[in-house]
Amino acid sequence: MTKKAAIVGAGIGGMATAVRLASKGFEVSVFEANDYPGGKLSSFETNGYRFDAGPSLFTMPHLVDELFLEANKTPRDYFQYQQLEKGCFYFWEDGTHLQALKKVEDFAEEVEKKLGVPKKLVLAHFKKSAFIYENTHKIFLENSLHKLQSYLNFSTFKSILNLPFIGISKTMHEANKNRFIEHKKMVQLFDRFATYNGSNPYSAPATLNIIPHLEHHFGAYFPKGGMISITNCVFELAKTLGVKFHFGKKVNQILTENGIAKGIEVNNGKLQFDYVISNMDIVPTYKYLLKHEKQPTKVLNQERSSSALIFYWGIKKEFPQLDLHNLFFSENYSAEFKHIFEKQNIFNDPTVYVNISSKFNKNDAPKGCENWFVMINVPGNFNQDWEKLIEDARQNILIKLSRILKVDLKTYIETETILDPILIEQKTSSFRGSLYGTSSNNRFAAFFRHPNFSKNIKKLYFVGGSVHPGGGIPLALSSAKITADLILKD
Repeated sequence: MTKKAAIVGAGIGGMATAVRLASKGFEVSVFEANDYPGGKLSSFETNGYRFDAGPSLFTMPHLVDELFLEANKTPRDYFQYQQLEKGCFYFWEDGTHLQALKKVEDFAEEVEKKLGVPKKLVLAHFKKSAFIYENTHKIFLENSLHKLQSYLNFSTFKSILNLPFIGISKTMHEANKNRFIEHKKMVQLFDRFATYNGSNPYSAPATLNIIPHLEHHFGAYFPKGGMISITNCVFELAKTLGVKFHFGKKVNQILTENGIAKGIEVNNGKLQFDYVISNMDIVPTYKYLLKHEKQPTKVLNQERSSSALIFYWGIKKEFPQLDLHNLFFSENYSAEFKHIFEKQNIFNDPTVYVNISSKFNKNDAPKGCENWFVMINVPGNFNQDWEKLIEDARQNILIKLSRILKVDLKTYIETETILDPILIEQKTSSFRGSLYGTSSNNRFAAFFRHPNFSKNIKKLYFVGGSVHPGGGIPLALSSAKITADLILKD
């Protein structure tokens, strides 16, 4: 008899899980409160400008390709992308400018030339990053940390033996400072990778130095049509496999009986399923959908990752000195993170990230113009005065970018849309507007994330950025594979 599965939420993790289950013969139904798929990975248009609303960096594209291969499809027939020759463009206040070239050797030479950092130090850092990946990816990124069988193999045993050498005893900043002690800009550049999962490099373990390897070894890419094409291609693939999507259908409750998930309640109607998978943030999942069940208090009370404040600006000018990914560093990085994670406000000199997809997809902006996705890392929503915080941050960002780019930037802003932590929470059910679920500001944070299954309720599973292995597109796709595998073994 065909097994029926309900998925709560059409984020990239939920849709990827739907593809994997449907390709194995499951009858899958996805229920989404919004009227569009993708969750944070969505887009919008205004006044001739198109913006990817959420994630803007695309790495490890093979994880998307795997979904098509799983369904016996040819990936390139549905989804195209190109590797970037240059990654991020870095800017500092003293006029220093660095381009992160694709090849590690070329990048190291560029760093030596621009920052005076010996090439051998940079290559040694990437070698360490690769070592961390080789000794952690099997257990941390590809398997459940919460099942005994995950530990009963040689690769896991090897990882455990190497725990003292993968940076678990030092913070990310300490490790980077130890290697680049005389080169503050290089420390700052590698510290920034902690923000890829919304963490603080001054607290997060040096194990997160795995991230440079993921970006520079596997490469950074641009999907044809922009980031939204990731959502679109997975959505279309799911539909071809028979997955049924129900938009504008808010799930009110996960139904359980005698410790077994039995289905969901939608619009006051009860629907029966053999399996239930929540792609909703783990906190509202328990708070609203499982409020009558035992709550995993320790998990739900963990520190959340940072959120974001994003200005989507239509700029009526082209900037040839900028590229797809651009980063303008703060002069005081430690103060910036203290404001985010300790003071829960916004530093007056934030690090500013500017993504301009029209550099590659010309149709994203009118001729002679650019679509700027301008983001800073901010704390989650703790009922701060966001109107004042946004007003001050906007002014500080404009002053900073205008100073470094030597223009009066505000005179070129033709259209503006703003996304803040409150709206992020409203649109995506991400608790406090957190982008990546719990933070990694603890050496054992990877072990503390909620598992991809319920320990108390059979047939209930979880997927997405708020559970193992973490947030971001690659980890959400990995989460989908782990979750689907667990269900198939059930």
